[in-house]
Amino acid sequence: MQQGGSERELAARWEAEAVAAAEAQAAMKEARVGVEAGAAGEPEPAAGEEQPKAPERPHAAEEGDARTGPPALPLSKPKPAPARGLGPHGKPRGKGREPRPVTVDSSKARTSLEALKISIRQLKWKEFPFGRRLPCDIYWHGVSFHDNDIFCGQVNKFPGMTEMVRKITLSRAVRIMQNLFPEEYNFYPRSWILPDEFQLFVAQVQMVKNGDPSWKPTFIVKPDGGCQGDGIYLIKDPSDIRLAGTLRSRPAVVQEYICKPLLIDKLKFDIRLYVLLKSLEPLEIYIAKDGLSRFCTEPYQEPNSQNLHRVFMHLTNYSLNVHSSNFVHSDNTSTGSKRTFSSILCRLSSKGVDIKKVWSDIISLVIKTVIALTPELKVFYQSDIPTGRPGPTCFQILGFDILLMKNLKPMLLEVNANPSMRIEHEHELSPGVFENVPSLVDEEVKVAVIRDTLRLMDPLKKKRENQSQQLEKSPAEKENPLDHELAGAPDTNPEAHLPSICLKQVFPKYAKQFNYLRLVDRMANLFIRFLGIKGTMKLGPTGFRTFIRNCKLSSSNLSMAAVDILYIDITRRWNSMTLDQRDSGMCLQAFVEAFFFLAQRKFKMLPLHEQVASLIDLCEYHLSLLDEKRLVLGGRSLHSIPHQ
Repeated sequence: MQQGGSERELAARWEAEAVAAAEAQAAMKEARVGVEAGAAGEPEPAAGEEQPKAPERPHAAEEGDARTGPPALPLSKPKPAPARGLGPHGKPRGKGREPRPVTVDSSKARTSLEALKISIRQLKWKEFPFGRRLPCDIYWHGVSFHDNDIFCGQVNKFPGMTEMVRKITLSRAVRIMQNLFPEEYNFYPRSWILPDEFQLFVAQVQMVKNGDPSWKPTFIVKPDGGCQGDGIYLIKDPSDIRLAGTLRSRPAVVQEYICKPLLIDKLKFDIRLYVLLKSLEPLEIYIAKDGLSRFCTEPYQEPNSQNLHRVFMHLTNYSLNVHSSNFVHSDNTSTGSKRTFSSILCRLSSKGVDIKKVWSDIISLVIKTVIALTPELKVFYQSDIPTGRPGPTCFQILGFDILLMKNLKPMLLEVNANPSMRIEHEHELSPGVFENVPSLVDEEVKVAVIRDTLRLMDPLKKKRENQSQQLEKSPAEKENPLDHELAGAPDTNPEAHLPSICLKQVFPKYAKQFNYLRLVDRMANLFIRFLGIKGTMKLGPTGFRTFIRNCKLSSSNLSMAAVDILYIDITRRWNSMTLDQRDSGMCLQAFVEAFFFLAQRKFKMLPLHEQVASLIDLCEYHLSLLDEKRLVLGGRSLHSIPHQ
């Protein structure tokens, strides 16, 4: 801690000294007689201000040139004029200053720091490893959005993302979509939330067993806040769940275990794919063209009472298997216990597998999962960055863990808000003594993902493109192409030395195929509209009543008293299930449940998704009429004001 503090103090002192030196240099320049107006470091003359004409003399030195004494006096013998298109030092005469580099604050990058540093060097951007007093273009955080207060620029975290991809929250979000579109969301194993749904879990398992006595399932228990395989275990019966004291303090999700995974070299493996959520509104999703495949280190057998405890056989987590004596570190992307996903696809392709179909199914899984997550992310976003207040724009790299079944159907295991971006691994030199060794497999995949994410988020890209277009349109340059070449015009493509971008856009590219799934997203827009107070995430009783009135949902069959009872019952139950009791009121998921109830009452004899879609259409229609009415009344009130 002390070393880091001294480094920051040193960096701050250097910056202060640099500012003082710049001010002193500016003062010296003002004192010089005959220095040209508009020289580097001086303000532009005010419009219309008459400037005294200085006698012609050699050009001032370029900005950044070292000067150890007063400016040299002009020589009695004039220098020959520079060649056409060249500056006073024989250098190409540029038009304006060089474009400034993009600035990146990496002071909170943590484990992704090395991959980030390599990416910044490849892009020729400027890194601030200890932060900066002035704003940066991009802030790269290692954990969450709340690492620091940022009022401008771009930050690589969305508010609420860490909470949204926790195992319980993700399971609830996907379950809502499974209720609406069961066939579309069958890529996520059936799940129960513990301890709240333990009795439901027991009853449903017993019901299935009664109907099919041959069914011998296996379940996997995952702690809600666990990571890197911590606390995960397998069971054959609900009675095997470790209930004693742990579930209350550490809730969990129990899921059906996928017993028939695709095997390679007789080993189970999963896929870590990197997904960039570039924007929430409008929704933009990119998928990396390559990922990592993490292998178990013991040959796979279907689970039974004798092998349930063998984690190296059943759990693919790298952080677990790396401690196995069978773990193989390899610099070859197609061998070892961690390989590139592209090497797996090549191997499958050689066996006649339709790789395009595999990729298509994975893309569909990713888009549908993000669609399930975005409604509540919008609520978090408006709470942390309310409309009209200063704040950054957000983007985030997510880690999707996917398992291919034996029939090549992809199944979603979990989503990571902070996927590891380390590009080295620990090597034990002697007992208890470790050193970090570069991992070429990790570096090949992760550096490309970070670098190309930065390229997509580049805030100065449009400005450079506009400058290059202006240079192309300049008539003088068209008449004198040689002069243009000598003038040293900036490179119109600063990324020419880089490989093609490894991130592929999948949304809105395929929006037409998936927009019909975004019903909960539209419900979230209604929910946010009636929140009332900026920064809150829960709907109060007055807001819920206003929603019912404005959308014309009350009737003889649904009185406002019944609406109040509905609000109290659903809100009380959801608040008892959530650990966060900071705000009182109806959360988004409780609102969705109430909305489902209202849709089923109003539009009977239809499938649930059609009932919900019909009610959303009705609400949006009445609200649009209300907005038009307010617009007209607002216009009339303006016209009624007497002119002075």
